[in-house]
Parts: sequence; structure tokens; C-alpha cells
Amino acid sequence: MKRTFFILLVTLITVTGFSQNERYVNAMKKNIAEIDSAMVKGDLPKLTDIAASFERIGNAEKNQWLPFYYAAYCKVTQAFMKNEPERNDPIADQVDKLLNKADSLEMKNSEVSLLRAMNTSLRMLVDPMQRWQQYGPIVQQYSKDAIAQDATNPRPYWFSGVSLKNTPEQFGGGCGTAKPQLDKALELFESFKPASELHPNWGKETCEREAKDCE
Repeated sequence: MKRTFFILLVTLITVTGFSQNERYVNAMKKNIAEIDSAMVKGDLPKLTDIAASFERIGNAEKNQWLPFYYAAYCKVTQAFMKNEPERNDPIADQVDKLLNKADSLEMKNSEVSLLRAMNTSLRMLVDPMQRWQQYGPIVQQYSKDAIAQDATNPRPYWFSGVSLKNTPEQFGGGCGTAKPQLDKALELFESFKPASELHPNWGKETCEREAKDCE
């Protein structure tokens, strides 16, 4: 009798665990698909809702870093697309908190380091001439960390290329310096395989457009 009860208890716990994991995966897949849809439609306000949804998932799961990563990604991407520098600092503060949560669950992760580089760039863009000396080296260090943590990740090279493309030539930017970085990113995108269907796999189409601009 005790043996039967024990087997039933283990089975119930296992089924419950699978059910919870399935709900998590389905919720994440739904939100990731909504990011893609919002980006295609240019529906920037939708990214605010998606970020909030990811954050709720992260707070509920407690041991998953990806929800906090995607919440931060939504906020950073939205800020870059809106291009309202005077609002960047408060957004960057929010993103830092989300990335700190992701970092506490998944230390020294290439994708998190890249978002830190992007988020620091947000701060710098408030006043590039005044803030470059403070934030420029930090952006570069986070970008180097992202590459060192995963040499197969194309996104740090994409970000470096885009940053250089948008930097005036007199300061070492322009397509001449950007194109090799974008080409390297495209090369890596061809062979890149995310760790799971929930892991980051964005950026290829944007990189292709940026590289074409520099032909």
C-alpha cells in the first residue's frame, strides 16, 4: 500500500512539473512571437505590454533568466526605435534592474552582456559628445565580454557594425569600418544555432539590411 502511494505521489509530482514547464514554454513562445509581430508592424507601444508580460513570467518562475532578458530586450529595442534621447536614462535604469535579475540566474552570458552594451549606448546617446568619455569604454568592454563569452554569437558583431555605421567617419565610423563587422555577423548567423527554441535568435534580417546599405 505504501509503495503504491509513493508511486502515485512521484507520478503526480512529475506530471505537475511537466505541466508547469509546458505552460512556461508556451507563454514564452507566445511572447517571443508577439515581439516579431510588433517589430514587423512597427507597433512600438505593444513592446511595453510584452515586456511587462515577460517580467511577470520571470517573477513567477523565479529561476529562469530568459524572461528578464526578453523584458530588457523589448525596452532597449523600443527606446532605440523611438529615438527620444531625453527619455533614455529612466529606461536604461529599468533595463539595468532586469539585466541584474537575469545575471543573477545566468552569470557571464553573452546575450546579457550584449544587452548591457546596448543599454549603455542608450545612456550615451542622451548627449554623445559629453558622455562618450564616460560610457564609450563601458560599451566596448561589454561588447568584448559578449564575444569572449560566446564566440559563435553573431549579435555582438552586428551591434558593433551598426554602432560604427552610425558613427561619423571623423570619429572612426562609417561603412568602411562597419562593413567587416557586419560581414562577420552575417557569417556567424549562417551557422548559429540557439540553445533552445526560447533562446535569442534575432538580428539576421536587420544585419542583412545594414550590410546592404554599406555595399
